[in-house]
Amino acid sequence: MRRTPAARLRFAAIVLLVATFYAASWQLAQVSPSKLWTGLPKMASWARKAWPPATDELPVLLRRAAETVAMAAIGTTAAALLALPVCALAARNVTPSLAVYYPVRWFLNALRGIDSFVFALLFVAAVGLGPFAGVLGVALHTWGSTAKLWAEAIENVPPGPLEAAAATGASRVKVLGFALLPDVAPSMVSVVLFWWEFNVRASTVLGVVGAGGIGQELKNSMDLLDFPRLLTIILIILAMVTVIDHLSQALRGRLE
Repeated sequence: MRRTPAARLRFAAIVLLVATFYAASWQLAQVSPSKLWTGLPKMASWARKAWPPATDELPVLLRRAAETVAMAAIGTTAAALLALPVCALAARNVTPSLAVYYPVRWFLNALRGIDSFVFALLFVAAVGLGPFAGVLGVALHTWGSTAKLWAEAIENVPPGPLEAAAATGASRVKVLGFALLPDVAPSMVSVVLFWWEFNVRASTVLGVVGAGGIGQELKNSMDLLDFPRLLTIILIILAMVTVIDHLSQALRGRLE
């Protein structure tokens, strides 16, 4: 089909707008292929210096890795517990009032909009250095994201079972508990497993702001240019994330 002059003009305007956006982004991001080209030999030199990995502090590093997994597990669990009562208020089909729906949605968007890294930075100043600040950072960000995804799962539930349960005279709590929860429980558990897997990866960098875990050892090794120790930490992170990913996938597979 031949396009009208107005359609061609609109298409050209869109192409120009996209091209302008990426040109401005290229400048703002200070993208420099030449710097990358000159920096690659440095990275190759660091890789040669990093071999073989250092194993003299392996028990300490494994404990830090365990701290990272613990931060993600406690933070994700706390987020799920906080999200459970909130998600129903954020779902349009079961919320008691739109006057409740919109403030709850705005609150969850605010939590989602602030990254766990930023929350951890704030809590380091409030509760001090250590993994507890990381737990709080993970919990608050994940709270908003988990509740939003759960609310969307609730909104996708067919209305028939809910209406049938309500017609029997059951209270709102019983309708939610016996008619709604069984339908959305597998999806809710899958979401929690996804965020636990994600938070294990995210928690590896929270140590940069002093929130404990193996990320703190990673930063120390980088500051000291201790490349063998840095390689050991990277290998531990890769192994830890791989195991968590496979475990999470296996658990989600059982829910399908």
